[in-house]
Amino acid sequence: MKTDRKKNGGRAVTLASFAVLLALSMALVMGGAVTARAEESGIQLLSRLSDAFASVVKKVEPAVVFVQVSKTVQGGGPGGMEPFGLFNDPFFQRFFGPQFQPRQRQPRKFKQRGAGSGFIISPDGYIMTNNHVVGEADEINVKLADGTRYLAKVVGTDPKSDVAVIKIDADHDLPYVKLGDSEKLKVGEWVLAIGNPFGLTSTVTVGVVSAKGRSHLGINDYEDFIQTDAAINPGNSGGPLINIRGEVVGMNTAIFSRSGGSMGIGFAIPVNMAKAVKEQLLKNGKVIRGWLGVIIQDIDDDLAKSFDLKKAEGVLVAEVSPDSPAAKGGLKQGDVILRFNGEPVDDVGELRNRVALTAPGTVVRFDILRDGKKKVIKVRIGEQPDARVASSENHKLLGKIGLVVQDLTPELAQQFGYAEGKGVLVAEVEPGSPAASVGIRPGQLIEETNRVRVHNMKEFLKALKISDRTGRVLFRIRDGEYGRYVAIRLK
Repeated sequence: MKTDRKKNGGRAVTLASFAVLLALSMALVMGGAVTARAEESGIQLLSRLSDAFASVVKKVEPAVVFVQVSKTVQGGGPGGMEPFGLFNDPFFQRFFGPQFQPRQRQPRKFKQRGAGSGFIISPDGYIMTNNHVVGEADEINVKLADGTRYLAKVVGTDPKSDVAVIKIDADHDLPYVKLGDSEKLKVGEWVLAIGNPFGLTSTVTVGVVSAKGRSHLGINDYEDFIQTDAAINPGNSGGPLINIRGEVVGMNTAIFSRSGGSMGIGFAIPVNMAKAVKEQLLKNGKVIRGWLGVIIQDIDDDLAKSFDLKKAEGVLVAEVSPDSPAAKGGLKQGDVILRFNGEPVDDVGELRNRVALTAPGTVVRFDILRDGKKKVIKVRIGEQPDARVASSENHKLLGKIGLVVQDLTPELAQQFGYAEGKGVLVAEVEPGSPAASVGIRPGQLIEETNRVRVHNMKEFLKALKISDRTGRVLFRIRDGEYGRYVAIRLK
């Protein structure tokens, strides 16, 4: 009986072991099936995402164009250098000193070529692109995705926002993109950049929206950039940033790079800003911006305590121009602007953009803090003065010289690294002008005019008057760390 019990016990153990092994085997089989189903589900999900991207590209790509431009410039050679441009470079002067200048040679004219991207916004051939792509071009050629080429004409450009509209004439309706709403764009949302980096047409890159509302970058006068990690490279400028619904949400404009190529930080103009500029360019051929007439600054924690704020919010009015819309409406130096038409104001760039996009003549409401008390001020927005027109009206000599200059505001002083009130800033230089021939470039500072120290536009124009009699002008120009004199003959 004992033997039988052992036998029966052995059978029982064997059966139990078999049951455990069977259960383990079934679990492994079922686990493998679950894993396989999970993998298949993941592959299907990725496949659907891939199909979605491909569908967007198929929809939008025919409306993305390659923009080729050419411009006749006057310089020292086909490399595109202005006369003495190399020798005025701070890097070169570290070795040879700012006093070193080569023997002057006669400048010659040559063709300078460039390229960028754009996108068709209507079936009759209107195209949006960057101002820095087409703004100073003598000839613009547009190549469509199907290889067709057209000669384009400029409808209007806006250097301050870097938006331009050009047009081609075709004998049939053209494919075009739908403009979306950049206000609805979310950080982390998928986006696609389409363009022609390095001349490689119809290139697509994918990424996400890394941030919104980027400003104080010193790229444009008016900034509210979308930041993305979708690869953007030279040649992408003017191309569209697309959401997964195939809508344009931005215009690719600039990159942050230490190598010249993409480092995962690209910037696009929000399409809502670009649309507002586009509509004015189509209607007026130029942009008429709103003007308040104040100098404003961001508020840090220390300023917040000084102006009785519970936290750093709003913007501080540092100065109010006499007879400006702000002065007429009752804004004063030291006011803290908290809201614009009921919307919170977070920083200087945001308020500047809102005012600039407000039509002149519009009455707006400011919620402010003055001497610790909240007040409501209503101001009728004025029209922003045109620096070129103002300069031309004040002194015709600037036109002969080929310069547009402006006061050095605190924002510009910070951007270019100059001390505020130490001169006037060169805003534009006409190609081939006397100013260009002596190497004056935008961003340089005029410290002296005809041996007179100048601190603002009023002093600059007064000192320039002597040139009417002498037929020549002497400037002391500062470029970064270095200063030099340049003489220009006008007769």
